[in-house]
Amino acid sequence: MSYFLILLLLTHIDVAKLSGIIHPTSASYVIRAIKQAEDDGAECLIIELDTPGGLDEAMRQITKSILNARVPVIVYVYPSGARCASAGVFVTLSSHIAAMTPGTNIGAAHPVAMGGEMKKEMEDKVVNDAVSYIKSIAKKKGKNEKWAEDAVRKSVSITAEEAIKLNVIDIVADDLPQLLDKLDGREIKLESMIKVLHTKGQEIREIQWTFRERFLSTLANPNIAYILLIIGLYGIILEFSHPGTIFPGVCGTISLILAFYAFQILPVNYAGVALIILAFGLFILEALTPTYGPLAIGGTVSLALGSIMLIRAGIPFLEVSRPVIITVVAVTASFFVFALSMAFKAMRKKPTTGEKGLIGEIAEVRDRIEQGKEGRVFVLGEWWKAESDETIEVGEKVRVVKVNRLILKVERIK
Repeated sequence: MSYFLILLLLTHIDVAKLSGIIHPTSASYVIRAIKQAEDDGAECLIIELDTPGGLDEAMRQITKSILNARVPVIVYVYPSGARCASAGVFVTLSSHIAAMTPGTNIGAAHPVAMGGEMKKEMEDKVVNDAVSYIKSIAKKKGKNEKWAEDAVRKSVSITAEEAIKLNVIDIVADDLPQLLDKLDGREIKLESMIKVLHTKGQEIREIQWTFRERFLSTLANPNIAYILLIIGLYGIILEFSHPGTIFPGVCGTISLILAFYAFQILPVNYAGVALIILAFGLFILEALTPTYGPLAIGGTVSLALGSIMLIRAGIPFLEVSRPVIITVVAVTASFFVFALSMAFKAMRKKPTTGEKGLIGEIAEVRDRIEQGKEGRVFVLGEWWKAESDETIEVGEKVRVVKVNRLILKVERIK
């Protein structure tokens, strides 16, 4: 008896939190959490899940890891208001015990084409593959196979209360303490043994996301990837327009590399990427060879179209949000409108330096100017040789009308 108590005191429960899109980084986190729970002798691993879905390959990595785990894995759709959709349904059904909290829902697991529409034949293949996969999982775990198929084929979605009645999940619990109470004493069939859970009074240890996992998970956000792409291209433009500044080029290059890493995860439409790169190419040409309008306008239109086309997954959570696109395009357009207005003002402004800057200035004759002979004038703090079509006496005020090399052509102010 004392041995059992000591063993009970030494055990604990690991908790992993998975929210947001299911992608390779989140799959890596779950796989690491399962391995850690196995290695540190956890009584079980509870995965708190709140997901709109995600990528098929990442989902399959998670389900395979759960199905072959040497420690009981409980997937708990939590907190209230959370959802378990699309890829999340597969993950939940693959667990040893599936649980939900009131106010959550599960379902809508129909596959969606990433980056464009699928042909009917291809869609049928993808759907049938998903159906056979989810039915095999449901059968292995003793869950409702018919509902699992409908979740894929018909995108049905149900509440926690409906899920327990339809044998989709095993437990409905208000919170984690209540879940632990309901888990206590349950028998879990693992690949090599049957384990009886002892969860009451156990220490809870949360498995944290590492900095690397958090960073890479952030990159998988479509809005972050899009903004990184824009920052990267802006940095390259600044480096081209002001060679040798170094920092914009370095910052832009790093941002572009991170953006293209994220695009490996996201369903990117490369026609959109091409349009965005074209847009910034036009902006670079505008900066190097100002056309005062056409190139900048074409760049703005190309940027808007490319941004809209960039990620076309058919799923809102995998697309760049419209407010972000509108903001980026508006800021870019405003910047170039401002730059062009400054250029037009500079064109209309009278030159203040060089030979052109002297034309129209008022000068004072210091040496008599005779017709056909040069004299000298004082203008803008400098002495200049001057000539005129008329004789002008010393002390008279004249206006500069022309500059011929280093000789000013002047006329008397009338």
